[in-house]
Amino acid sequence: MKSLKALLCAAVGLVLASAASAETEIKLGHVGEPGSLFDQTSQEFAKRANEKLAGKAKVVVFGSSQLGGDDEMLKKLKLGTLDLAIPSTVMTTVAPEFGVFEMPYLVNDRDHAAKIRDAVIKPTLVPIADKAGYKIIATWENGVRHITNSKRPIVKPEDLKGIKLRTPKGVWRVKMFQAYGATPSPMALSEVFVALQTGVMDGQENPFAQIYPSRFQEVQKYLSLTGHVYTPAYLTGGRSWANLPDDVRKTLEETAIEMEPVALEIAARLDNELLAKLKEAGMEVNEADKPAFIEASKPVYAEFAKEVSGGQDLIDKSLALGKGS
Repeated sequence: MKSLKALLCAAVGLVLASAASAETEIKLGHVGEPGSLFDQTSQEFAKRANEKLAGKAKVVVFGSSQLGGDDEMLKKLKLGTLDLAIPSTVMTTVAPEFGVFEMPYLVNDRDHAAKIRDAVIKPTLVPIADKAGYKIIATWENGVRHITNSKRPIVKPEDLKGIKLRTPKGVWRVKMFQAYGATPSPMALSEVFVALQTGVMDGQENPFAQIYPSRFQEVQKYLSLTGHVYTPAYLTGGRSWANLPDDVRKTLEETAIEMEPVALEIAARLDNELLAKLKEAGMEVNEADKPAFIEASKPVYAEFAKEVSGGQDLIDKSLALGKGS
């Protein structure tokens, strides 16, 4: 009888342990491929957080759009079926104010980006996202974007005329490339390789840390160093965030903020490493006429300032932080 009771207690213990384990798995999704900036930053975050959590909870990373594209993951955050994600450009669909980071040549360098993070994103954009149901825990990086295509080198905006160019989902990125003369189309990152391979799209624009891991060098001939947009990435929670124990939330938040300068360091290293690899892979690399692109960008700035409440202030504040950097 005692033996049976002991077995029953053990079985109940296993069931409870299993349930507790399932409850404390924290799913983090992103669209990056293995080796990408998203992959490396999220894995480093998970490693650091899990060491501190010491079995209280565990961050499990799902990359390569395994849990859906950016749109789908935002919906899952809202529903509470996904705990954490790393959206970037898609945040403009949450609140138009995030479109300030779609303004071409707004950010000078990573030092400037860090200043904007602390003086614009945290005090202004984080509360806006919170009202929309998204908890931005920390700001990391997506990267400095450049253009690849299969047709010709892109030196001036007019070289984009007639180029079918994939963009992420963000109204201002589309407007920007329309202003440059391209034919832009938003598309999920997971669909881009086949679109380029089959000629549905002629080109795309991304940081090196997305271009190389996504193997775009296999289906694109030209890489033009336009550096047209710097995109932050936001480690973001949703409905399930409030359900996590206080100490777990505290550990995740502290670790995510600790990762902010680390993400910038990883990004800078990848820029150097991956540009060399893209050249080795046979891509023809050219410099772009940035002053010509900056001139062609003026109508986009004017439209953003006009259409988005507080848009001009966001632009002015961000640009002012870059003076002298």
